[in-house]
Amino acid sequence: MSKGTRYDDEFKQMIVNLYNSGKSITELMSEYGVAKATLYKWVNLYSPIEVANGDVTTNAEIIKLRKQLAETQEELEILKKAVAIFTKK
Repeated sequence: MSKGTRYDDEFKQMIVNLYNSGKSITELMSEYGVAKATLYKWVNLYSPIEVANGDVTTNAEIIKLRKQLAETQEELEILKKAVAIFTKK
């Protein structure tokens, strides 16, 4: 594929599944035309991780959840300040 191509998550997950089922990075590079560094990044982001309670997640999902948590915490702080302002009146 050409330089600067955007890949959707479904494609990335398919590549990672192929890697996890035994295809080498070299095979994937030549077959799909994706750079080695990109493939390793996808493997790191989308490979399954088993967590303590037996659930399975990925680094990509953890990053997404951390971002959502940070946004929620920021919104909570804004609401706390608003409540403090209105309860003083």
